[in-house]
Amino acid sequence: MRHLLLPAPRQESTPTVQALSHSASSGLQIPTLPMAARAQAWQFAAALVFFHGSEYVLAAAFHGHRNVTATSLLISKQYVLAMSFAMLEHLTEGFLFPELKGYHFVSNIGLLMVLVGEIIRKIAVVTAGRAFTHVIRIHYEDQHQLITHGVYRVMRHPGYLGFLLWAVGTQLMLCNPVSTVAFALVLWRFFAKRIPYEEFFLRQFFGAQYEEYAQNVHSGLPFIK
Repeated sequence: MRHLLLPAPRQESTPTVQALSHSASSGLQIPTLPMAARAQAWQFAAALVFFHGSEYVLAAAFHGHRNVTATSLLISKQYVLAMSFAMLEHLTEGFLFPELKGYHFVSNIGLLMVLVGEIIRKIAVVTAGRAFTHVIRIHYEDQHQLITHGVYRVMRHPGYLGFLLWAVGTQLMLCNPVSTVAFALVLWRFFAKRIPYEEFFLRQFFGAQYEEYAQNVHSGLPFIK
């Protein structure tokens, strides 16, 4: 008995099959964050950890662990939202506009501002000692004294200047144009309101002594007397 060999049916290659075959052979093109952006993100994380960790350590050293709260770490809902927005901007721009994260000169200026701001603030905290608090005092206490030596000889609010430089510097370090401008404006406005409020009580506590000090020493922040 003779067997007839029939040709196998020809399989037509559909566009879908071709696309799947091409994807499997070439691999899926998943966008990745540029190396520069990744390095900036790690620097940002390190700056946050060191800043808040050192704030906690100093607050505990001068005021005791029992008196240290989240406020001593300078962490609030608004702060968390601001930093989250900054990181979201960094990631979004890193994927969509990677060239923005390639300005190493700008990023290095931001890193320098972070270091300088950190140093100024920590010198201010250590110089003031127990007189330095994260919450404005509205009632006079025995250990409350007017500090006019050291860094306070050249500016009244070195801690605020240090924080301003540090915060804006983190955004320059990330090459975040939107957050850099936003941080600078929001923080300046915050301190422009906080300083007169704080100094109202300082004048109540120290009278003519603080009045003379304020007349002879600048606040330390631009455009704030």
